[in-house]
Amino acid sequence: MRAFGFKEIDGEIVELDRLRPEPKAGEVLIRVSHAGVNFAEVQHRRGDFGAPEPDGDVPGLETAGVIAAVGPDVHGLAVDDQVTAYLPNFGGYAEYAVAPAAFTYPIGDLDPVTAAGAPTVLTTAYGLLAGTGRLTPGDSVLIHAAAGGVGSVAVQIAKALGAGQVIGTVGSVDKVAYAKQFGYDEVVLRDGFAEQVPELTNGRGVDLVLDSVGGQTRADGLEVLAVFGRLAAFGDAGNHPDLTLAVRPLWKSNQLVGGFNIGDLARRAPELVTRFARAALRLVAEKQVRIDVTDVLPLSEAGAALDRLAGGTNQGKIVLAV
Repeated sequence: MRAFGFKEIDGEIVELDRLRPEPKAGEVLIRVSHAGVNFAEVQHRRGDFGAPEPDGDVPGLETAGVIAAVGPDVHGLAVDDQVTAYLPNFGGYAEYAVAPAAFTYPIGDLDPVTAAGAPTVLTTAYGLLAGTGRLTPGDSVLIHAAAGGVGSVAVQIAKALGAGQVIGTVGSVDKVAYAKQFGYDEVVLRDGFAEQVPELTNGRGVDLVLDSVGGQTRADGLEVLAVFGRLAAFGDAGNHPDLTLAVRPLWKSNQLVGGFNIGDLARRAPELVTRFARAALRLVAEKQVRIDVTDVLPLSEAGAALDRLAGGTNQGKIVLAV
């Protein structure tokens, strides 16, 4: 089967020769029609998760298509079902992919292009807000990378869960109008956001910050937290050195810092991945949340898609047509 991946850290995305995989117990085999592109795949390529296997690694955390085979001990899914799936071990940039049945969801009325961009960003956004962030009705939220895949759905989920004011930050002026269409009350440039947020919140600060950028942006996020405010980290788009945070200032300022990592959750609490994904997909089905796929590229252009995410120039969601 055709698959695309890399053989060395920061290597070119090339076609790899792969045998069609077979599903094991609790797994399904999906004949892939489309694969979502995520920043975690940029991290995969740059070596954040270790060196690739000698015969290369195939990225891809989310996929949509038709079930081609079902392994033992799988219930509620059958051959020919149209589904979308989260792939905790990657492998989506291929004609066939094996997925845990627990992370495989019928797409219902969703088209496969949109469905391919759903399972990772929706689960992450919902888990950040309802899990790590402990969002309660009326809470104010600040979301970095507001024009990205997670940022564009996180604001919609936050509003659906009862959030009050939601502020977004973007890296350039040309992304402001795009981000605002998803329901942000305010969208500001990331540079200088720490000075603007107090003005926008009448000096109170925000109850929750969702940060995928890291570095100084993450440190500045602590400065805009309200009493009992929470900062939830879920990425490191800037590839900055890790912060070293002392506990005493958090104690003295009534602040909390946490994180969300879907891969760790899939290993240690898979039932939460399923719960968050299904809850978010319900919001999509109810038309309270929409996923904006801004570009569909052929699978052979997977490298170009990752380069766009790495360069911070993308808006919305990129999907690969397999």
